[in-house]
Amino acid sequence: MSGQTILAIDNGTQSVRAILFDLRGNIVAKSQVPLEAYFSVQPGWAEHHPEDYWQAVCTACQRLWQIPGITPGSVLGVAVTTQRGTVINLNKQGQPLRPAITWLDQRRTDVVPAVNPLWLTAFKIAGVASTINFFRGEAEANWIKAHQPDIWDKTDKYLMLSGYLNHRLCGNFIDSAGSQVGYIPFDYKALKWAGKLDWKWQALAVRRETLPELVAPGTVMGHITEAAAAATGILAGTPLLAAAADKACEVIGAGCQQPNIGCLSYGTTATINTTSKKYLEVTPFIPPYPAAIPHFYSTEVQIFRGYWMVNWFKEQFGHHEQLQATEQGVAPEALFDALVNAVPPGSMGLMLQPYWSPGIKIPGAEAKGAIIGFGDVHTRAHMYRAILEGLAYALREGKERIEKRSGVAITELRISGGGSQSDAAMQLTADIFGLPTSRPHVYETSGLGAAIDAAVGLGLHPSFDVAIKEMTRIGKTFEPIAHHHQIYNELYHRVYQKMYARLQPLYKEIQQITGYPKMH
Repeated sequence: MSGQTILAIDNGTQSVRAILFDLRGNIVAKSQVPLEAYFSVQPGWAEHHPEDYWQAVCTACQRLWQIPGITPGSVLGVAVTTQRGTVINLNKQGQPLRPAITWLDQRRTDVVPAVNPLWLTAFKIAGVASTINFFRGEAEANWIKAHQPDIWDKTDKYLMLSGYLNHRLCGNFIDSAGSQVGYIPFDYKALKWAGKLDWKWQALAVRRETLPELVAPGTVMGHITEAAAAATGILAGTPLLAAAADKACEVIGAGCQQPNIGCLSYGTTATINTTSKKYLEVTPFIPPYPAAIPHFYSTEVQIFRGYWMVNWFKEQFGHHEQLQATEQGVAPEALFDALVNAVPPGSMGLMLQPYWSPGIKIPGAEAKGAIIGFGDVHTRAHMYRAILEGLAYALREGKERIEKRSGVAITELRISGGGSQSDAAMQLTADIFGLPTSRPHVYETSGLGAAIDAAVGLGLHPSFDVAIKEMTRIGKTFEPIAHHHQIYNELYHRVYQKMYARLQPLYKEIQQITGYPKMH
């Protein structure tokens, strides 16, 4: 087994990483290529050229082979994991018809396909009519059909970003069931395309023949073509294996296979996930997402624009630390951690509700972010800590919803994503949850999860149980500080949990007066 590696290609929002892992889950080599920022031709739109994604994949791979001692001959298999919900339209020649609509895009349409009145009546009785209407209006396919009908008519394949990259690598229109997260006719319970009579075929403009073949994570989907080999440097004939979407891969890459382990992702969208063998809707009619393990589910609660708020703070108020870090030759994170640690737990009463972007149901479409409790003692350091605390409060609320629905207590946490690199964020998370909180041994947990899928699919490890045990481990654990947890508990129960209900009427008034967020 010595010298044998798995190549994980991780196409995130801000960069593409090509990472070689050995069979113990260690990073052998890594190459990272920044992506051009998404572009907006209208406010709220977020688009990206598909070819740019592909070229970044090619560049990242080619740079790997320039590292001394690294050769494509060591690669036993390739697996792709990508950002979720980014869609691409291809014509009959396999060429993109328009820019990809990314998961950050906020456009919606009121021109949607008609749904059988019997379905609409059933939705009203079930109390989910507004959720279904939200689904129809948010669907990118419905927007393209309504506003760019010529492009929709020419669409021969409608793919997630993962399906597009898999096609470029192996030539087949095939994708992992674990990557299907978005406004598509997917049966989240059966983990396959929806049945012929499913309401989603009426609610969406999508036709079955435009969708790729779906296979379970760990399945060999094809082999690297000669054209892809010339572009990437990966050897032609190397197996391409199905992985899953980045959040699902993060969960197993962080070692969160058991339902009592909560996986927090401090990324652009902050999430808490558990892995479940059962299909559990934590929020009624909002399905769990496919896990990176076949026939399992990720019971996920999302905080939209979660760690985006941290980056927003750094861009708006963190110039001093960034300049100082450059002068001192240290990482800016160290100075931002010092900023957090200069403030006591609870930020001296400054409380933040992190609803910078509304959710589908919880919170409602009228939700806005809020910071309350300001006094003349508060500085930007208090504000920064309050952002981190507000995100942890919201994720703790998600944890309690998961526990209530699953009947399984979450007893420990693992954290991945950019925020996991901050010791201060790790400690205050442990304090707010009152649970031991661990950082995985590698930062690149989504890439590692994809490598685990490939390792099992190739038979390099006999099962997911063995692969996760062999390829993941804890780097550092932060134990909760009892006094801090006591303060946070009081603030969480007596203040944070009451904020949304108290502020919701005011949010609705703001929405009606200003028109923001747009009412649907």
